[in-house]
Amino acid sequence: QVQLVESGGGLVQPGGSLRLSCTPSGSIYYDNCMGWIRQAPGMEREAVAAIYTGLGRAHYAASVLGRFTISQDYTKTVYLQMDSLDPDDTAMYYCAAKFFPSRLLKLPSDFDIWGQGTQVTVSS
Repeated sequence: QVQLVESGGGLVQPGGSLRLSCTPSGSIYYDNCMGWIRQAPGMEREAVAAIYTGLGRAHYAASVLGRFTISQDYTKTVYLQMDSLDPDDTAMYYCAAKFFPSRLLKLPSDFDIWGQGTQVTVSS
């Protein structure tokens, strides 16, 4: 059984940076797409970034393009580097995955394995 554990959330001032990490445990297949999905109170879930290393491709939501960077290392740990943070980025951030996806995933509903989430708060 695969588990995803997020870390790195916290409180940061506007304009600041945070790096989130997602460490998977269990049987992790090489053919995977992993992403970060966020949800603010009263808002729908938004897939902010996804990476499919098998294709060498990444996808970003328009709201974070140029500010967030997703990456994955050889242990399958996934990172989300978040720069120039804005109060609108305040949300619970979830790591998610799907094995043998066949394409780069872009919607929260595309993923079927989820972590517990880590809170990111951007405030002065």
